[in-house]
Amino acid sequence: MTEIQRLLNDTIEQLNIAEKRDNRPRFSISFIRKHPGLFIGMWAGWLATLIVMMQSDTLAGSVWLLVVLFALLNGFFFFDVNPRYRYSDIDVLDLRVCYNGEWYNTRHVPPTLIDNILQSPRVDAQQKTLLQNMITRKGELSFYDVFSLSRA
Repeated sequence: MTEIQRLLNDTIEQLNIAEKRDNRPRFSISFIRKHPGLFIGMWAGWLATLIVMMQSDTLAGSVWLLVVLFALLNGFFFFDVNPRYRYSDIDVLDLRVCYNGEWYNTRHVPPTLIDNILQSPRVDAQQKTLLQNMITRKGELSFYDVFSLSRA
């Protein structure tokens, strides 16, 4: 592992700890805050279905099934999962992108990582020059930009 890879990996682990990115589901009502119309629509649809089932002679006995299905199928809206960032996910296009997104292209590296790379004696002078050129061209660098330095 090169020095840039090590520094990048350390930064990713620090972000995971600071942002509690551990792939665990946590109960959250953020769904209600972000999508109040959808939440009200879910309950209105459930209530309309319940009324129709109660009015029906054949479906009145299976109202319990409606309640169980509604709770199971909509319960996942009340859990948030913060996926872990991993160095091995950078520049990988597979099903993990559906779950994590391309965080490495959209998330900017902290300035401390850039400083650590520029100050490190174990990083080649050519890579430092490339990094400084990237900074002058782009301003803020993404994780993929720094990752591309380790492959150069």
